[in-house]
Amino acid sequence: MSATMPYPYPYPYPFPAPLLRLVRAVAALLLAMALVARPAMAQQILRDAETEAFLADASAPLVQAAGLAPGNVQVLLINDPEINAFVAGGQIVWIHSGLFTAADNLNQVQGVVAHELGHIEGGHIIRSGEGMKAATGITLLSLVLGAAVMAAGGGEAGMGVMAAGQQAAMGKYLAFSRTQEASADAAGARYLSKAGISGKGSIAFMQKLQNLEYRLAIPQDDGYARTHPLTGERIAIMREAYEPDAAWNAKTPPEMEARFQRIKAKLFGFVSDPQQTLRIYPESDQTIPAHYARAYAWHKSAYPDKALAETDALLRAAPHDPYFLELRGQVLLESGRPADAIPPLREAVRTTGSQPLIAVLLGHALIATEDPKNFAEAEAVLRSAVNKDRENPFAWYQLGVIYEHRGDMPRAALATAESRAMMGDYPVALRSAEAAMAGLKEGTTDYLRAQDIAMVARSELDATKKKKKGK
Repeated sequence: MSATMPYPYPYPYPFPAPLLRLVRAVAALLLAMALVARPAMAQQILRDAETEAFLADASAPLVQAAGLAPGNVQVLLINDPEINAFVAGGQIVWIHSGLFTAADNLNQVQGVVAHELGHIEGGHIIRSGEGMKAATGITLLSLVLGAAVMAAGGGEAGMGVMAAGQQAAMGKYLAFSRTQEASADAAGARYLSKAGISGKGSIAFMQKLQNLEYRLAIPQDDGYARTHPLTGERIAIMREAYEPDAAWNAKTPPEMEARFQRIKAKLFGFVSDPQQTLRIYPESDQTIPAHYARAYAWHKSAYPDKALAETDALLRAAPHDPYFLELRGQVLLESGRPADAIPPLREAVRTTGSQPLIAVLLGHALIATEDPKNFAEAEAVLRSAVNKDRENPFAWYQLGVIYEHRGDMPRAALATAESRAMMGDYPVALRSAEAAMAGLKEGTTDYLRAQDIAMVARSELDATKKKKKGK
């Protein structure tokens, strides 16, 4: 019960004050269970062409071992320093940047991905409602029984019934969650074995988490109040499964491990404080990962010359590496030199077969020159990008700039509608979609797309109004 809701009773509260406090506590309990079941998605998604290609390659054997279609499963990063990963609907595994940078090697990350795929195959996100339903039933039943006891004059006894029900409800939900986690551990072990990937990384990463728990003084002897089984118990069970397995001594392919280490350094440079990056990857370190990390650190610190020097070192080692070229183009573009950014970005796009994220960067550079001669190429690469990856608001924004420049206001409005709808700005999305429909020929592909956006935006706005009225 929300304190902001109007009360349909003559007295401000229909319950005695002690009971009201307990009802509020139960509401908080149910909210807590909902938050456990559905992780928040407020973090920033980290889109990077190289990282996404690598995660797809690294997870493909596990996805196949899980009996899932590789094309339907995505492994993506979010900018969050916590050591965590989760699935939240669909077939997407979300890995926190903190987990990726904390991992020592690819094998550890693959162990995490295998576990999360176990949640997907088991339908745990969908079935989490079962655990919540059971817990809610216990809570509501205890409220009814407690209220009956209190009505009969047993105030303290009634409160005790409700408090016991509240504890039982949370215990029921946590037990359900622990069962799912244990199931995902077992499934992950099967996938790793079937894919011929060692479980050593899974155990090593769990030991890393256990050491973190020790440092944070998290109790290791009470599994009842946890969403996961005790870490020590999980490690013991994993050893039983992994050590006898034929893949126990399997080695990660050197080229895959090298890709992991350079992407880990790249990510560290992007998300960490530049001074911390320079401590971890000092100038004395002349490896590829170190150059990658320092390039981002110097770029974030507004030292473009030093950042470009690091990209030069990378390109001396691999002159045609598309991701090194992409980084050089990004540094030049964001340092106010868009014309100079175009050649490396063009080569990166060509080498990757018009990878959409890199193509959007090239389109941005072409537009940023403010030279109308570059706009036709910009439109071509941006159209190609959104045809391959429509879920890129910035690409649509850039296309809108092109359309507006040439006076095509209906398609500029459509591009704005696409962009704002993806960002959840439904009022602007609806107005822009309606403006596009007013200027487009009815029945054309663009008209129908604007119509779809308007329909979705209107539906979302209506749903929001109904929620507000219900409060």
